[in-house]
Amino acid sequence: MPEAAAAHPRAAVGRRVALGPVALVVAGGLSVQFGAAVAVLLMPRAGALGVVTLRLILAAVVLLAVCRPKVRGYSRADWGTVLAFGAAMAGMNILFYQAVDRIPLGAAVTLEVLGPLVLSVAVSRRPVSFVWAGLALAGVVLLSGGGFDRLDPLGAAFALSAGAMWAAYIVFSARTGRRFPQADGLALAMAVGAVISLPLGLAEAGSKLLVPSTVGLGLAVALMSSVLPYTLELLALRRLPAPTFAVLMSLEPAIAATAGFLVLSQALSVTDALAVALVVAASMGAVRSQAGGRAAGETRTK
Repeated sequence: MPEAAAAHPRAAVGRRVALGPVALVVAGGLSVQFGAAVAVLLMPRAGALGVVTLRLILAAVVLLAVCRPKVRGYSRADWGTVLAFGAAMAGMNILFYQAVDRIPLGAAVTLEVLGPLVLSVAVSRRPVSFVWAGLALAGVVLLSGGGFDRLDPLGAAFALSAGAMWAAYIVFSARTGRRFPQADGLALAMAVGAVISLPLGLAEAGSKLLVPSTVGLGLAVALMSSVLPYTLELLALRRLPAPTFAVLMSLEPAIAATAGFLVLSQALSVTDALAVALVVAASMGAVRSQAGGRAAGETRTK
């Protein structure tokens, strides 16, 4: 009995530690999806590529001003990681906003999340990951209405491509977090993404990007969809394995559907609610499996 009593507090501490990075991921998901809903409202003013440019440039300005990252003392491999992270970030945003310009927000995120799901299965070494990924995939398919034939084909293709870039973003975000202190690597990568998107945004929107009200909304999108969520995700990836993080990304369609309902007046059906329950169950299972795996590993090392 004394041994059991002593083990109980340690288990409670372990659960709190495991939930810490999970809370960061969920908070980031809420921020990025509600920011995406605001971005949809901004697109008639600046176009999809203009919104991406505003988002990345303003986010880069904020992060560079706050972090003030140093540019000396890093290796060629460090800079290669930052460049890859920035390119993945720019590609993910460009493709995703092209998608939501053509198909509903919830459907776009539903297709996009397939990228992280595939990543979670591809790199995981635990058989149970297939169970949680499969459950999350069932929720994603259910949220889509059982098929994507009613969607604009080009919009669906953009969303699927954004999912592939999202998987790359997860990989390089984790590597950047390990190589750079605090959010310095994120700030540098955001600047890279802004430079990549600038010519495209100028070509589509031109002087519309300088309208004060448009800039104000763009700043809101930058803070909600880039600065806050990317910082939270980078911090979470320092303590979460990539497969678990990827399965947690299955929450994004549910969050996007909620944001679409509250901001864009897109109603949730009973089927949507069931899909939400499936992805939440999958995410909870992934977290519990991760916590159990860590506890078992700690036991074996004692």
